[in-house]
Amino acid sequence: MHESIMEQLWQTSHLQGGNLAYVEQLFETYLTDPNAVPEEWRSYFDKLPSVDGYKGRDIAHSSIREQFEHISRNQRFLASGGVPASATSDADKKQIRVLQLINAYRFRGHQEAKLDPLGVWQRPRVEDLDPEFHELSDSDRDLEFQTGSLNLGSETMKLGDIVDGLRQTYCESIGAEYMHVVDTRIKRWFQQRMEPVRSRPAYEDNTRKHILERLTAAEGLEKYLGSRYPGVKRFGLEGGESLIPCLDELIQRAGSYGAKEIVLGMAHRGRLNVLVNTLGKNPRELFDEFEGKKLADSGSGDVKYHQGFSSNVMTPGGEVHLAMAFNPSHLEIVSPVVEGSVRARQTRRNDNEGTKVVPIIMHGDAAFAGQGVVMETFQMSQTRGFGVGGTIHIVINNQVGFTTSKQEDARSTEYCTDVAKMIQAPILHVNADDPEAVMFVTQMAMDYRNEFKNDVVIDLVCYRRRGHNEADEPAATQPVMYEKIRKLKTTRNLYVDQLVEAGVITEEEAKQMENDYRDALDNGEHVVKSLVKEPNKELYVDWTPYLGHEWTAKCKSSVALKTIQKLGKKLTSVPEGFSIQRQVSKIVSDREKMTAGALPINWGYGEVMAYATLLDEGHPIRLTGQDIGRGTFSHRHAVLHNQKDGSTHIALAELSEDQPKFEIYDSLLSEEAVMAFEYGYATTAPDGLVVWEAQFGDFANGAQVVIDQFLTSGEHKWGRLCGLTLLLPHGYEGQGPEHSSARLERFLQLSAEHNIQVCVPTTPSQVFHMLRRQVKRPLRKPLVAITPKSLLRHKEATSDLDDLTSGTFKTVLPEKEPSDPKKVTRLILCSGKVYFDLLEKKKSDERDDVAIVRIEQLYPFPGDDLDELLSEYTKLKHVVWCQEEPMNQGAWYCSQHHMRNALHRKNPKLYLQYAGRDASAAPACGHMSVHIEEQKKLVNDAFEI
Repeated sequence: MHESIMEQLWQTSHLQGGNLAYVEQLFETYLTDPNAVPEEWRSYFDKLPSVDGYKGRDIAHSSIREQFEHISRNQRFLASGGVPASATSDADKKQIRVLQLINAYRFRGHQEAKLDPLGVWQRPRVEDLDPEFHELSDSDRDLEFQTGSLNLGSETMKLGDIVDGLRQTYCESIGAEYMHVVDTRIKRWFQQRMEPVRSRPAYEDNTRKHILERLTAAEGLEKYLGSRYPGVKRFGLEGGESLIPCLDELIQRAGSYGAKEIVLGMAHRGRLNVLVNTLGKNPRELFDEFEGKKLADSGSGDVKYHQGFSSNVMTPGGEVHLAMAFNPSHLEIVSPVVEGSVRARQTRRNDNEGTKVVPIIMHGDAAFAGQGVVMETFQMSQTRGFGVGGTIHIVINNQVGFTTSKQEDARSTEYCTDVAKMIQAPILHVNADDPEAVMFVTQMAMDYRNEFKNDVVIDLVCYRRRGHNEADEPAATQPVMYEKIRKLKTTRNLYVDQLVEAGVITEEEAKQMENDYRDALDNGEHVVKSLVKEPNKELYVDWTPYLGHEWTAKCKSSVALKTIQKLGKKLTSVPEGFSIQRQVSKIVSDREKMTAGALPINWGYGEVMAYATLLDEGHPIRLTGQDIGRGTFSHRHAVLHNQKDGSTHIALAELSEDQPKFEIYDSLLSEEAVMAFEYGYATTAPDGLVVWEAQFGDFANGAQVVIDQFLTSGEHKWGRLCGLTLLLPHGYEGQGPEHSSARLERFLQLSAEHNIQVCVPTTPSQVFHMLRRQVKRPLRKPLVAITPKSLLRHKEATSDLDDLTSGTFKTVLPEKEPSDPKKVTRLILCSGKVYFDLLEKKKSDERDDVAIVRIEQLYPFPGDDLDELLSEYTKLKHVVWCQEEPMNQGAWYCSQHHMRNALHRKNPKLYLQYAGRDASAAPACGHMSVHIEEQKKLVNDAFEI
């Protein structure tokens, strides 16, 4: 909601009237020397927005007045023309070299920055940074030169002062990489932020004390846990304690910009510290976890350094909701999950700019450089379907990954952060033993994200005081590094020395801070002062309607005929003058006939109508996948393309003016990051349908980590409900080993405790009811839908409008025209496309003694529904399970016991036989002739075995 005019006037009243001249003078001073104005005013000026998109440096009014004076005095000289090139003096040539030197520091100063707290980095000297490289000698140090765009506060300076200023800005505790960015405005923005203060803004005593208090908390918790639970794994933050003041400043600054929610993702290193000291988890709860007390009411639970958490904290801009994502040990996979959760929250708030919900993701140096999902997540960051307005990335760079620290083993790039350059993200390397430098890059990072809505990386160069975990001895593999670490003072102690020397605090005050924090832990008190004890519940996603429901397959999912006809008409209406491609035009025309009842409905109609009816009932929908607009097999055509100008028409987004949001995005060519993103989205948006479709089901295993670690086990480990739907095209049609199988067996192997649903619908009405059921039931469980390819247009795989206006999803499906049960002696059970091959043989051979039954939901297995259907057949002698997949794949191994149990309940003498391909290492053969032969044999076996 927009601020009222009165509120805006109130917030800017200090800039008006008698204060105007004072504020103007402050701003003039700030432009030449930001450190010369009070910190509160400097922060205010830093945050001033750009005007009319101009990102250049503000110019002091005094210099403009001087310029006009100069012009008026020298009008005759200025009118006389320029100087010939031949007259260029040595001084002019040196001036050019000085400007080249300035540029060299901006490009490469980071390579000589003092970033490593341990001093073990072996870095070659950068010759570009030596004035002699630019043919400037010591004798030139006292000469005055123009500074060009250099923002050191003066238009002319001595060379010595220029070099000193450049080294202070780019070669001390901060190494900034931003010159790879193409956008000149961004380069100027960083230069204007860093150069005037020489990358060392003067912080007031209160700010410095607050930094110390946060460092005391960070170190204090690790010391406390180390003494109370010696040798117990906690993946401590020792050596990287600056992360805690960094996070604190990011959250407070984001709040001041109007953020209402911040979603955090991180691996295990330092997680417990962040949970207690940033999110405000009660230390007593953490101690209970260390002491092994079971806190989970159900499920398996998970180790303490994988746990998520949420809380509300107060900031200058009001209350902010913090959410720490749960994550497994698989490093970096939580990153796209966080992005998906952020996108869902932004959608809920209509936050199209990304100002109200901000992602902060913490990484390890080895994982950031090594895990491919990092690249995939960066690649999503600026796309239509997955952008979130920029992410703050913090790399906790402890210079070692478990036992690997040699750069020539860990990566091929100079820095672990170089992958971020692919999207031109600025990278701010900082020595974590310099907390004030950390504070400065933190403020710059959040201001940059707010201004440009792009990703930015803070490389927090620190160290790991202990081993990979607290039971590990690191000196066995890193003897030199740990010899230095043992002798090194902690970050907090170094900062205490600095503040005592500056007269900001006394040794006694520093000790008292330590004692106060330890006392709070002893008493089991919250240690985050900004924590809101009575949080505003409006900032939360309400999961109450979806909790505590027992599994059921039953759900009313039919829709009135009038509604179908109304929506069918809207789905086939095309804007005037919109030119559709010829085959697409026929699909639209056929859908008109289907709505009128003149044609049986096909798969595309049933699926799209499911979306339309859900939207009509108030449920938002989000569809993503590599070709989801059209559909890999050209059946969906939810997005129509104008053949004249390339414009698009999405009828599902234009059903009514007040309909919920319908999003459909063709995704980048990624499975892992995109599925993880959609998992994060679905865990945050329980009221809608969230769908990810694989191009072919075979490719879903590119996201196996997401399936194993989140989708199938997230509820059991963390209590995280998720209604994500996967559409996985599957079917044996002679297209070879990589275009046949969605690896059904893997999903069934992962199925237990009603964790997921695995369905194999074979008719348009079944997909209609299946998709509607996924939203209309209050249950939120992942749905793995094994979808067809050739069946999309199969003449037998059709439904009637009556099938949509009555009935529901059937877990077990008989034939449309079944044989007389009294004549049936052979029952063939199957799932999916093979049913239609079996049906064709039955009809051609006139086998009235055979009944074919489809099991359309393989998990949870519909035992009761199968029992009911079996009860009709009193003369059964043979029961066969028939599948297209090899014996070691498909549903046979994972589901045969369910079917055998059902047969045993009917008649203990009935034995389940197998008809299908022989066991195989590959999912399918690569030769069409062999495929046809195998298919014919398995169908014949089903009738003869």
